[in-house]
Formats: sequence, structure tokens, C-alpha cells
Amino acid sequence: MSSATVKHVVHLRQASDADLESVSRLLMESNLPTAGVADCIADFVVAEKGDEVIGAIGLETHGQFGLLRSAVVAPGWQGRGVGRSLVKRLVADAALHGLDALYLLTTTAEGYFPAFGFERTDWQSVPAELMASPEFKGACPDSAVVMRLELQRPNGA
Repeated sequence: MSSATVKHVVHLRQASDADLESVSRLLMESNLPTAGVADCIADFVVAEKGDEVIGAIGLETHGQFGLLRSAVVAPGWQGRGVGRSLVKRLVADAALHGLDALYLLTTTAEGYFPAFGFERTDWQSVPAELMASPEFKGACPDSAVVMRLELQRPNGA
């Protein structure tokens, strides 16, 4: 997928191995889990301003389901549309890949994701494929809220 812009100054692009350090630092600064990030950094999208990574979001694929993970924006860029652009890009990518639904775990952003169509669900409704991911195996606490988004495939997909 080609680069996109947020307010004409921030570019979204697929992450590479070279982004692992920047993405991990952003996650640690925001007290978000880094378990498994190195294994799936190529499945992340990063937001950058110049040569600085200012946001990231990951998509883990497990069968027909995706796990939105590690959505993070640097503090100085929060509230400027970066996070919204990252989530929209990830949802679109997941739909293009033919996934049936996206799940996420959150301890702090339960009120943020309904704007994108995510609804709260319970741990028991999570497909077995997703339960094998590092986030469901303990990287996120049992107190985390599980949310789900049914995906609409684009016409012709």
C-alpha cells in the first residue's frame, strides 16, 4: 500500500526491521507490551515525521482473525489525528487481507476504539487462534478489555 499523509506532514508506511528500536521505545514509554513485536515488526505500520517514528500500530494475523496490537503515538503528537490515521489504515489493511474480524486488548483505551466500530466482548468469545498470541498469553493483563470489529471486505475481495 502506498504512503499516506496525516495533515500533509506525517507519512504512514509499512515498518521494517530498522524500525524495531523506535517502535519498541515508543511502546515502553507508553507502558505497552513489547512481547512478540520483534517477530512481527514487518506487520506494523509506522507514522513518521521526517526520519522520526512518532507512531505505530501492529496487525497480527491468526487464521481468519487479526489482532490489533501496540497502537501508540508519541505524546507530542497525540490529539493530532495520527492515531486515527493508523487505526483506519490497519482496519483497511485487515479487510483487504480478507480477515473476518479484528480483536484488541486494552487497559486504557476502551473509550477510543468504538469510534472505529469496535465493540466490547468477553475473553470466552475470542477465537482459539488468537489465544495463542503473546498478548493473550500474558503480555496483557487478565483485566484488559477485549474488543472486536467485524470486517467488511471491499468489493471484489
